[in-house]
Amino acid sequence: MRVLFVHRTFPSQFRCLAAALGKDPQHRVCFLTTTREQEIPGVRKIFYDVEKKPDSSVHAYVRHMESSLYYGLSAYASAWKLKKEGWIPDVIVGHSGWGPLLFLKELFPKTPLVGYFEWFYRAQGSSHGFDPAQSVTADMAAEIRTKNIPILHELYSADAGITPTFWQQAQFPAEYHGKIRVLHDGMDTNFFQPKEGAKLVLPRQRLDLSGAEEIVTYVTRAMEPMRGFPQFMEAVAEIQRHRPKCHVVIVGNDRTEYGKPRDDGKTYRQWALENFTYDPARLHFTGPLLLEEYRAVLQASSVHIYLTYPYILSWSFLEAMACGCMMISSRTAPVQEVMKDGENGLLVDFFASEQIADRVDQVFAEPEAARRMREQARQTVLEKYSFQTLYPQHLAFLQEVAGKK
Repeated sequence: MRVLFVHRTFPSQFRCLAAALGKDPQHRVCFLTTTREQEIPGVRKIFYDVEKKPDSSVHAYVRHMESSLYYGLSAYASAWKLKKEGWIPDVIVGHSGWGPLLFLKELFPKTPLVGYFEWFYRAQGSSHGFDPAQSVTADMAAEIRTKNIPILHELYSADAGITPTFWQQAQFPAEYHGKIRVLHDGMDTNFFQPKEGAKLVLPRQRLDLSGAEEIVTYVTRAMEPMRGFPQFMEAVAEIQRHRPKCHVVIVGNDRTEYGKPRDDGKTYRQWALENFTYDPARLHFTGPLLLEEYRAVLQASSVHIYLTYPYILSWSFLEAMACGCMMISSRTAPVQEVMKDGENGLLVDFFASEQIADRVDQVFAEPEAARRMREQARQTVLEKYSFQTLYPQHLAFLQEVAGKK
C-alpha cells in the first residue's frame, strides 16, 4: 500500500503510524511537509515551501483562509512532482485545518483522502468562553467562525476522517460525526514507560536534581492561559511555601501560541515572576527538551500537573500517564474522558490554584494511594491509547479506505 502523509510539521501526529508503515516492506510511504529536520527510516519526505503570506490589508476574518490557500497551492505543486514521477498513493492521510489538503483531491481524484480532523472552532462551549475573564465579543465570534472555512472544505473533500478523542469529535457539526471515526494516534508505550528509582539529571541544562526528594513537573508547548500556566504558577508559590524541599520543573517555551499575548507585552512567565514569590533555587525552567530529556523529567516526577481549557488533549498528558506519573489535572471535558478522580489521577478545578497545592500535599501524605493511581494511569494508556494496541486498527482502517477507490 502506498501512503502519502500530509502535515505542515514532521512527523507530528503521524510519528508512530508513519514509522510503523515505513518499517514494513509491503508499504511505500511518502510524507509531504515543510519540515526539513528529522528523518524516519522507510519514509520519504517531500518538501513544500510557502513563501507568500496573507496581505496585512486583507480583512482579519479571511487571513487564515488566505494563508490556507497558499499552503494548499504549495502542497499541490510539490505533490504534482510526485505524480509526474508516476507515484500515485493508494490513500492520502493529512492533517486538516491549515491548507495543505485543500487541492489534493483535484490532483489525485481517484485516491481516497483521510482527514485528521483535530479541531472545529466554536465561539462558545469549548475553549472560547471558558475563562470568565475573557469574554467573546461579536467580532471575535465572527472571526472564529471563519476559521472553520478550510476545515469544512476538507470535510467535504475527505472520503473519511479520524479524530483522537470523543470530545474532539463532538466539536464538529453533528452531520459530520458519521464521517469522522474516533481513533487515537497512539502513544509509544515502549518508549514512554516508568523507570524505577529514576533521578533527574539534565546535563545540557546543567540541572542536577538527583538528590531531590520531591519534584513537581509541568510540561507545555507554550506558557499561556490555554494550558493553565497562570493558575499553575500561582499554585507553585503555594506549593513552595507548604513544602520547603519541593523542586518544580517547568518544560516548554516562554511564549503564547494558542491565545493572544498579554497587552503589556510581557510573557506569562515574566508576569508570574513579578507577581508571586518563589524560591528561585527550587524553580527550574528547562526550555524545550530533546525527547529523551523530556521522558527523563516525566520518569523522575513525583507529581505531574496538567491543566487545560476544554481544548485539544495534549500528547504530554497521555505520555505522562504512560510514564506512570502521579497526575493532578483540571476537571475539564477532554481530561475527564480519560481520567477518573481518585482512580488514575486527581482532578481539580481549573481556576482553583489553592486546590492544586492542596492536592500536591495530599499526594505526599498518601503514598500508597498515589502508587495505585500511578499504576492505573499507565494501565489506562496501555489499554486505550497505546500505539502498539491501536496499530492494527489504524492499518485495517487505511486498507479499508484504500480499497474503496
